[in-house]
Amino acid sequence: MIAPVLAELPWRACSPPPPAVATQLRRQAIFACRKWDPQVGDVATISSGALVLTAEAWHELSDLTTAVAAETRALEAALLRRPELWRELGVPRALRRALATVLPGPAVRSWRFDWHFTTAGWRLSEVNADVPGGYNEAGGLGLLWQNHLPGTRTLGDPAARLARALAVQVPAGARVALVHATAYSDDRQVMEGLAAALAEVGLHGLPCAPDHLTWDAAGCQLAGEAVAACLRFTPGEWLPGLPRECAWRHLLGHARVLVGNPGSCLLVQSKRLPLLWDRLGVPCPTWRAHLPETRAVQAVAWRGDPDWILKPTWGRVGEGVVMQDRVLAAQDRRHVRWAHWWPGRAWVAQRRFVSVPWDGPDGPCHPCLGVYTLDGAVTGVFGRTVARPPINGQAVELGVLAEDAGGYQARGR
Repeated sequence: MIAPVLAELPWRACSPPPPAVATQLRRQAIFACRKWDPQVGDVATISSGALVLTAEAWHELSDLTTAVAAETRALEAALLRRPELWRELGVPRALRRALATVLPGPAVRSWRFDWHFTTAGWRLSEVNADVPGGYNEAGGLGLLWQNHLPGTRTLGDPAARLARALAVQVPAGARVALVHATAYSDDRQVMEGLAAALAEVGLHGLPCAPDHLTWDAAGCQLAGEAVAACLRFTPGEWLPGLPRECAWRHLLGHARVLVGNPGSCLLVQSKRLPLLWDRLGVPCPTWRAHLPETRAVQAVAWRGDPDWILKPTWGRVGEGVVMQDRVLAAQDRRHVRWAHWWPGRAWVAQRRFVSVPWDGPDGPCHPCLGVYTLDGAVTGVFGRTVARPPINGQAVELGVLAEDAGGYQARGR
């Protein structure tokens, strides 16, 4: 484990709001921010407070994210020239074949980099370069909390910035397909939020499933009408499971349809990317300095060693992450067996870091700050916390703000 070191905390103290204010904010989050899953079982998923970063911390985090986004874009470009390496990233065969046939076309890249403040400073756990979630919470919760925390400022609205970027590249009034797995309400709430952001700039966002679209050389149609752009919220590794008639490979890129996060973004989404850094010849000093050591499972004596965690190559929202001192559930034990007997390209081992807890309004917890970029520029932050790492699907979501020029003064507890 990394030995603790003294470091100035990047956030300010936070006090819980009066109960009436907390109730009001929760209601606004549900209805105004389309946060339709405000609790999982009996556990609330909306924090009763906001995390306020110091001005210096936000400046540092923003600079780090800008640098690592540029490096990631360069890594993506290098990997496109090296298709023989895609198998080592764990990209399924059907996706490799589809990516090899995709023609360059118009695209935007909305990525989220997940940061943790640790005893050794900021550490980056991963990039969500394929279908990052959290748009509604990132833009809405901070804005709600700013009105109750004088001396703070919001850090951006990733959905609004994405909508404005599309409005520049497609005709006024154009239709935008918002492609998602329609069986999941938590996906639908993201699509409804993006549709609202698109309406603000005069575009028509249309939530749909992949099989609602028809494709040809001229473009894409939804219900018989042309769409100018597709924003995909269906994970790339799921696409080969769709029926052949969906023509899903066009969701990876099309010469005449603007695509949000083209299929090549999957190449840098893979948790195995660090294993190829040395072979790509791309300088990535920010990644190297801030990502914990990552190695192939076969190269590490990880069993029983709490200094190493296991991550599935295509894991999302903490699914499948195994910490050696927390193998409690039957599913965790099953993942350990899988990683032991079939390590292959499905898993990586990553050196564990020690996150610094935040003394939040609901008690001590461990924050993860997902900083969004749009074509390399920082656009906002998605905040989540857990009582004990790792960050997973049961994380509590919170607004993230920064001190403004006047300074933030927390109310006394």
